[in-house]
Amino acid sequence: MRRVLVACEYSGRVRNAFANRGWDAWSCDLLPSETPGKHYQGDVRDMLFEPVWDFLIAHPPCTHLAVSGARHFAAKQASGVQQEALDFVRMLLDVDVPHIALENPVSIISSRIRKPDQIIQPHQFGHPEFKATCLWLKNLPKLVPTNPLAIPAKGTPEFKEWERVHRMPPGADRWKERSRTYENVATAFADQWGSWIEGQQ
Repeated sequence: MRRVLVACEYSGRVRNAFANRGWDAWSCDLLPSETPGKHYQGDVRDMLFEPVWDFLIAHPPCTHLAVSGARHFAAKQASGVQQEALDFVRMLLDVDVPHIALENPVSIISSRIRKPDQIIQPHQFGHPEFKATCLWLKNLPKLVPTNPLAIPAKGTPEFKEWERVHRMPPGADRWKERSRTYENVATAFADQWGSWIEGQQ
């Protein structure tokens, strides 16, 4: 049975998509899982090396990395938290796992580590929203859009509705609402990457 670890995921969406394919799928996060399934609540480093994984999908926290927070970069650099976040990303990308996918919004990973292999949008997978998501891939093909939607005209009410993620008001749970993987994207991860890995020797 193929085994996948979904790092820094509390929603369980990606984990469940792979479990539905018959994989031994685990999620790991400091928070408990929102949905039933195999979940380790704790530091992902406790899970990375034992047992052996076929696939690692990582969603490292973007708080200190995303360019949307660039105005705070000087303070984050001075305190060392940004460097810690980058070191965490490097560690995830360097883990000895045959297949790795790491996702993050547009961030300094591109300039400080390497450029992403692909940038996807939820509207390419049937979700009427804008949210550029960068993918750094190891031994994986690029995702193919499964249900691309026509983008509404800029300035229209529909276009503004598609900007929902960017228009969320500040709040304690804002980061949680913005961090969940879209259901159709999670399904694409499992269907496309899962089947591709299953077809490897």
